[in-house]
Amino acid sequence: MNTADDPVKNSTESMPDNDEGHAGLAGKYLTFNLGEEGYGLEILKVQEIIGMQTITKIPRTPECVKGVINLRGKVIPVIDLRLKFSMEEQEITRESCIIVVQVQREHAALIIGILVDEVSEVLDIAGGQIEAAPSLGTQVDTRFILGMAKTESAVKILLDIDRVLSAEEMAQLKKTG
Repeated sequence: MNTADDPVKNSTESMPDNDEGHAGLAGKYLTFNLGEEGYGLEILKVQEIIGMQTITKIPRTPECVKGVINLRGKVIPVIDLRLKFSMEEQEITRESCIIVVQVQREHAALIIGILVDEVSEVLDIAGGQIEAAPSLGTQVDTRFILGMAKTESAVKILLDIDRVLSAEEMAQLKKTG
């Protein structure tokens, strides 16, 4: 297999191993939890955080697509990140919320909601706190991970929200919104 065709190899090779190479990833991240795991999203991708709303289910969509919500007159698709990441579905709690983000794919932007267990805080993460995503073998796609942030309390998985959904999933969501 050619190195250019190996997405896992590309994702880890594109990030240098020195602290200066991670300076481009430094910034503010909205952190949230899915179960016991902590994640972070670039704050500039986040439009707002809303409480749970009634989600209208859409037939024949991927399992991770919970449905759509009406956000001030605009129909927004909602993705359950637990299901997208092959985690067990969780019952909705008082802490559950929807993070409204703008996803950019090629030349198209899409506003979506991502369902998470709870929002934690906004962290200012320095480049020196970020390491490359670990290589997990050729069968594991880690392109959607920007890096691993070492915070005082735990390691947070920094997500590239633009790459969490596949091109096919994005095309399907565009039809719902």
